[in-house]
Amino acid sequence: MNVVRATPIRAGDSGPRRWWLGLAAVSFMLTGCAQSVSGTPVAESAVALRQVDGSLAELLPTPSLFPARYPAVVLPVQAATAAAGDLDGVGAGASVRPVHCTPAEPEPGGEPAAVAVGTDDASRATLTVELSRSAELVAELRDRLRGCVQMQVSRAGAGSTVTTVLDQAVPSGADEAIALRRTVVPDVGGAGLTQTMQTSIGRIGDVRITVTSMTFGAGQPDTAAVDEMFATTVAAVRGG
Repeated sequence: MNVVRATPIRAGDSGPRRWWLGLAAVSFMLTGCAQSVSGTPVAESAVALRQVDGSLAELLPTPSLFPARYPAVVLPVQAATAAAGDLDGVGAGASVRPVHCTPAEPEPGGEPAAVAVGTDDASRATLTVELSRSAELVAELRDRLRGCVQMQVSRAGAGSTVTTVLDQAVPSGADEAIALRRTVVPDVGGAGLTQTMQTSIGRIGDVRITVTSMTFGAGQPDTAAVDEMFATTVAAVRGG
């Protein structure tokens, strides 16, 4: 009997194509070996994530749980959507080069993200916690970001260069997590307009946790505050 090895399905293959490639490989092995094989072919990215009970608004840490130097508020839905776009350096309606680096749009009709923001007026720094539902694994996001270290972003006639560097150390407590440093440098404007962000991203079930410290100009992000709020948010989602 000839042994047939199925070719691994690449992460870039589309869903339907990957399904049929996997099914064809299993069918060919069954025919060539003339023996039954138990199990059902499953596309590599088809991972059923556990749905976390409770709405995102209920799972979001309350402003009282933010560090005292960051008085916080919970944003209304429309403002939350805009804030989420600002934190990835792109924003709604922007064009991105390379095109494949364009962040995915939220699913129509899906649960809107829940966002709380704390502000340190003295340092012009913000601390943002975002909860969203996502079927994308954090490992898939990590792989995409590795291929998008630098992006050219254009929105409303203004351009900027967005640079993203993944940290080697990752935060603990979530099912999976990454940490990154991101800078957004406008094509026109002074050095004081440059944004620098330290972000921890984690997943618990189908809930994605994103915690970001953002500063302007020469200011450095508050990594201790990010670590603190990430741990606080993980506990809040786990408790939900």
